[in-house]
Amino acid sequence: MRTRDWVKPWNAPGSPGKFQLLINGKALNTIFGTELANWHWQKGQVINIKKGNTELSLHDLTGFEGRCDAILFTDNLKLSPPNKDPEMALFRRKLLGYPEVIATQGKYDLIVVGGGIAGCTTAISAARLGIKVALIQDRPVLGGNNSSEVRVGASGQVHQKPYRKLGSIVDEIIPASYWNISDARKQPELPLSKIILSALKKHPEKSIHNGGPASNYEDQSKEDLVRAEKNIDLFLNMHVNAVEMDKNNIKSVIAQNIKTGERFKFDANLFADCTGDGTLGYLAKANFRVGRESETRTGESLAPKVGDKLSMGTSVMWYAKKEKQVSTFPLCPWAVPFNINNCRKTTKGKWQWETGTNKNQITEIEYIRDYFLRVIYGNWATLKNDKTLKEKYAKWQLDWVAYIGGKRESRRLLGDVILTQQDIQNQKQYPDAAVTTTWSLDLHYPIKIKNFGCESFLSKAVQIDIKPYPIPLRTLYSRNINNLMMAGRNISVTHIALGTIRVMRTTGMMGEVLGIVAKLTKKYSCTPRDIYNNHLDEFKLMLNKGLPSIYNK
Repeated sequence: MRTRDWVKPWNAPGSPGKFQLLINGKALNTIFGTELANWHWQKGQVINIKKGNTELSLHDLTGFEGRCDAILFTDNLKLSPPNKDPEMALFRRKLLGYPEVIATQGKYDLIVVGGGIAGCTTAISAARLGIKVALIQDRPVLGGNNSSEVRVGASGQVHQKPYRKLGSIVDEIIPASYWNISDARKQPELPLSKIILSALKKHPEKSIHNGGPASNYEDQSKEDLVRAEKNIDLFLNMHVNAVEMDKNNIKSVIAQNIKTGERFKFDANLFADCTGDGTLGYLAKANFRVGRESETRTGESLAPKVGDKLSMGTSVMWYAKKEKQVSTFPLCPWAVPFNINNCRKTTKGKWQWETGTNKNQITEIEYIRDYFLRVIYGNWATLKNDKTLKEKYAKWQLDWVAYIGGKRESRRLLGDVILTQQDIQNQKQYPDAAVTTTWSLDLHYPIKIKNFGCESFLSKAVQIDIKPYPIPLRTLYSRNINNLMMAGRNISVTHIALGTIRVMRTTGMMGEVLGIVAKLTKKYSCTPRDIYNNHLDEFKLMLNKGLPSIYNK
C-alpha cells in the first residue's frame, strides 16, 4: 500500500490516519498508515486469492484523514516498487496497461486550464463569441475557491468604469444564493449590479460569506452553465502536468485523469492559465515570480527592504453546528496542543485562520493543509474536553472541515506590464486599461500567538483602500510565451499589487477580457500581444459592447 503517517513530520504520536485493507470483507492483519512521514510503499502480508472477482475496501480506524494512494498486488516477494517520478509514473502506467503514445483528444481554438471563477468566465466568454474551447479542471467540481470543496466567498465589484458591461458573465456564475437575490436571475431586465450593492448595504456580512453550507456555492449550477455552451468541452478530474512546445509557443497540454491515471493530449492555438498556481505557465517555462519583491526592485513603499519568499497563506475552512444532543470528541494527542489560555473559543474558522506564509504554497501545500488539520482538531478537542469549556460546547458538533485549502498566493506569471502599488494608488493611465479592480490593497501577515509554541495559524490583514482602478491588458498575457494568457491571482502583478486583484469577482472579469482577446486572435491569426500593438481600438469597442449575457442587453 502506498501511504504515509501524516502527523509524523511533527513527530506527533498516535498515527491518526491508520486503516486496514479488507479483501472480500476480511481485514488483513497489517495496519497501514503508521510508519513513515513521507509517501512510501508499506508492505502488507501474503494472502491467497481465489479465481473470480475480488472485492477491496478500506476500513478507517480513527476517522482522521487516512491516506491511501495505491494498492499493489504482486507474487514477487522481493519487489521494491519505485517511489518517485518519473520512474513511479512509468511503473504505474505499465501495470495499468496505459499506452506511452498519447492520442490527441481534439484540436481547439482555446484551451483553458483551471476551472475556478476566472477559468469558467474565460471559457464561457470565448465560447459565446464563437471560439471552440476545452475547459480542463483538476477537481470534480467547478468554482475553485468558490466551490463547495473550499467555500470562500467571492468579493469585488463588477460593472465599473471605463467598461461598465464587464461583469455580466460573473453575475451569471457567482451563486445567486450567495447574494440572497435568487429572484434576480428570473428577472434579467433588472440591473443586477444595483441589486447586489443594495444587498451588501443591508447585509455587509455577505461580502465575505466564507465557510457556509455546501449549497451556498451551487456547484451544479456552475457546471450546468458551462455545459450549456455548445462551444465548450468540459473535462473534470483532469490535471495538466505536461506540455509540448514549439519554441516559445505551447502546442499542446497533456492532462492526467486523477481517478484512473489515464493521460490525454489536447491541441490548440491559444492557451489560458487560470490555475491560480500558474501551473501551465510553469510547465511552459513562462517567466514568473514568487514571494515579495524588495522596495529597491519595485519602488513600492509597502514592499520590504529586502525581498523574500513570504507569501499570503492558505486557509482551511471549518465550522461546527449546534445540535439538540450532547456530543463528545476525542482528545487527539497527535494534534497541535492547546489549553484554556491559547485556544480559540469559536465554532467557525474564518479568514483569519491562515498558515503557511513561510512555506512554498505549491510544493509544501500538503504540509500546510495537514498542519491546519492538526490545529483545527487540537483546538476543537480542547473546547470539547477542557473542564471549564466543555459545558458551553457540549451540544456543538464539528460539522465540516475542508480537505482542500483556499490559497491566496503562489506563482505570478510575468507579462509585458507588471502592475505595482504606485500604478494603482497614483491611478496610472494605461492605454489598454481593461478590468477594474475595486478591492483594497489587502495584504496578510502571520500573527505571533502568545503562549503558543507551534507555527502560527492566524493572520492579520493590512488593508489600504483604493479608488477603482482599471488594470491593463498587458498584465493578462505572458511576456515570453507567445500564445499564453492568464486570468486569476497568477497574473502579472507584484506581491503588493496582488492584494487588490486577487478576489474572485475581479478575476472573473479578467476571464471575460480573455474571451474577447481569444476572439480577436482567431480573427486576425495573431498573438495576444498583437491585440495591444495592432488591434487596440477594436478591443476597446468590444469591451464597451460587453459579452453576450442575459444581463447584457
